[in-house]
Amino acid sequence: MDLYIISYDLKTPGRDYTSLYNAIKDLGEWQHPLESTWVVSTIFDENQIYNILKQTLDDNDLLLIFQIVPEARQGWLAKSFWEWMGTKSKNL
Repeated sequence: MDLYIISYDLKTPGRDYTSLYNAIKDLGEWQHPLESTWVVSTIFDENQIYNILKQTLDDNDLLLIFQIVPEARQGWLAKSFWEWMGTKSKNL
């Protein structure tokens, strides 16, 4: 499985985006380290992820998906996230 970052800007105030969050969770194992950013370990590629998630978004929402290169990462996030990333990176 590969690791992907999914990030978005949701432009419709008050809209219920539960379907988006559930679609992300259904992709595979996941972490939600930042408010609008998820990291998923999945069998799907970026195009498949896009097609799945696009169905849950409005036309004015923004979506960014890219594959993570485990060796090229840095940040200040919860220790539990980095431990999860370390476990997933070893499986690549």
